[in-house]
Amino acid sequence: MARLVLTTSVMTGVFCALFSVVVGIVAEALSMPTLIVLSFVSGFLGSLIAQIVMKRKD
Repeated sequence: MARLVLTTSVMTGVFCALFSVVVGIVAEALSMPTLIVLSFVSGFLGSLIAQIVMKRKD
């Protein structure tokens, strides 16, 4: 159980880190509300992708 939680957390972190690079490139042209929405989308999609990948491994 702990291994599953740590694996999905690491995968989410990696996804968010990569996504933040993209956001950082375009961040100068975005407003604060847009950055908040993009941060939410990053976390949501990172978690979703990690869960999907972990289900396929089982």
